[in-house]
Amino acid sequence: MDIKQKIEKANEEAARRLTLGEPVLVDIAPAREVILGMKDKMITHAGPPIEWNRMCGAMQGAIIGMVIYEGWAKTPDEARNILDKGEIHLEPNHHHQNVGPMAGTISPSLPLWVVENKAFGNRAFCRQVEGNQQFGDYSEQAIQGLRMWRDVWAPTLRKALHTIGGLDLKPIIAKALQMGDELHNRHTASSSLFANAMAVAIAQTEYENKGSVIGTLKYITNHELIFLGLAMAAGKAIADPACDIEYSTVVTAMCRNGVEFGIRVSGLGDEWFTAPAPVVNGLYMPGYSVEDAGLDMGDSAITETVGWGGFVIGGAPGILSLVGGTPEEALNYSREMGKITVGVHPNYRMPILGFAGAPIGIDIRLVVQNNITPIIDTAIAHKDSGYPKIGAGLLRAPAECFKKALIAFGKRYSA
Repeated sequence: MDIKQKIEKANEEAARRLTLGEPVLVDIAPAREVILGMKDKMITHAGPPIEWNRMCGAMQGAIIGMVIYEGWAKTPDEARNILDKGEIHLEPNHHHQNVGPMAGTISPSLPLWVVENKAFGNRAFCRQVEGNQQFGDYSEQAIQGLRMWRDVWAPTLRKALHTIGGLDLKPIIAKALQMGDELHNRHTASSSLFANAMAVAIAQTEYENKGSVIGTLKYITNHELIFLGLAMAAGKAIADPACDIEYSTVVTAMCRNGVEFGIRVSGLGDEWFTAPAPVVNGLYMPGYSVEDAGLDMGDSAITETVGWGGFVIGGAPGILSLVGGTPEEALNYSREMGKITVGVHPNYRMPILGFAGAPIGIDIRLVVQNNITPIIDTAIAHKDSGYPKIGAGLLRAPAECFKKALIAFGKRYSA
């Protein structure tokens, strides 16, 4: 076969693996129990690799929050001091089969969603979603939210999950897409479906502390974005088996750290191809404006990597009240993404587009050839540390990442 035929065959295999994914929630466990390589004083973060002194304000604030949460420091100044000295080990989530929203910070005692891809046997992890610490807020209120997740909500959910022996996420995802979710910023349906399933599981489980049960039920039934962490872990579990396919030009990861946007490509292994993180074009909460905004951040673009988020935004017009834009633009975005992908998913469908399957398998060749980059809908963090979520919006992945990857691909496979 010539190189073009080899690429097409490799991309067919990548698409096959992406469509075969069977994500199942199998546990909710502290990071130290499930992440290989998690050290005692270690925090993993969103995006490609970056040093502490180069991190944006929001990511530094989120890491300060985790240091206080773990008890390694009592005040923000103490936390910053030990971080400046390099006493905390910092690594990207993607290097440990993790993903995390916004700053994406994960430390040893933080409970994670554990999702297994039953089709391939691999696992991926994601932290919980909230609107404070992950955006760089290290206030007492923000840290207390993490403690409640660790001490009350996660253990209660974990016991119920063990009662039912795990929860199949694929049916929830398929239904939610047909109910108006896009599985990145809008999780109204998926979170409700998840809460329904877990409420029954909780009712079937024996607990000594009834107070934790009521508190956890309130938490899951009033958290419209709770499924985002599950969707991200599912996306990572689905994407990873498509890695390391020789000659494949399919993207297996997209992420941002507030300074750089990075992608990985199946046929190019673990190498990151980066460009400056873009500005988010969005809507802001009262009291904030574009002057306050940091650059794009988070691992949540793993949802677009597997065909959700901005790729199916045409079927989720409700999200536009949060991120801006018109229904016509949203439909065009979804149609456009079909021009840069190698296939469609047989189960994840959009009713508004005649039940067309979600576009899957971003091809770096098609991105460069058509001059169309992936559309991503996301949240917005403040440029400085110490703030909660300030808005949400849309952006385009920078073309430079895909051009760099294509050049590297040519060098590797033309020899």
